[in-house]
Amino acid sequence: MSSHHIVKEKQEPALYIHQFGDFEEEYLGQLLEWSPTLLAGAMAYEKINSLGIKVDILLANETDFALQEHLKVIPIVENEVHTALSYLIENGFPAVNIICLSVEDLAVEAYSTQLNILLLDSKYKKYRIVSGYSVWKPAGLCFLIAHTADLIYTNLQHKGGNEYEVIADGLVSFQFDAKHLFITEKI
Repeated sequence: MSSHHIVKEKQEPALYIHQFGDFEEEYLGQLLEWSPTLLAGAMAYEKINSLGIKVDILLANETDFALQEHLKVIPIVENEVHTALSYLIENGFPAVNIICLSVEDLAVEAYSTQLNILLLDSKYKKYRIVSGYSVWKPAGLCFLIAHTADLIYTNLQHKGGNEYEVIADGLVSFQFDAKHLFITEKI
């Protein structure tokens, strides 16, 4: 007996490849598994195209390279990240996974209340949480959390600086007074 899954448009997070860097192609395959809407920056487009991956939206002001059929080109306004995230918000996308060179260098906080954003690079994933967030994690996993005086957590050990490690397999929870907090997780 086979099972068939129907994925509605915008049900899965969109995928925006800002810059590829040394992101694992195997992990990219997992992100593409449910055929998300794929946005690409001009710097990433040629590599994506060379991998035979269909791009839905190209963010570029000039296109001096061969374009895929049925590709929508959106001109960059302000900067590429602003253009991509504004497009997704305006078109009703609830979430996006963004592949970039460094999760710490991409400023997306201003968009995070309108769009669920997961930043990914070759070593880390970064995402926004609200107070009361809890999730199951394996022992030994490390989080990087910006210092906040009122942070209360369970099942974590502070390793120094902004690094925290999961003590035992199980739920990790976070409480704090701020509206939200970004945490970075080693992958």
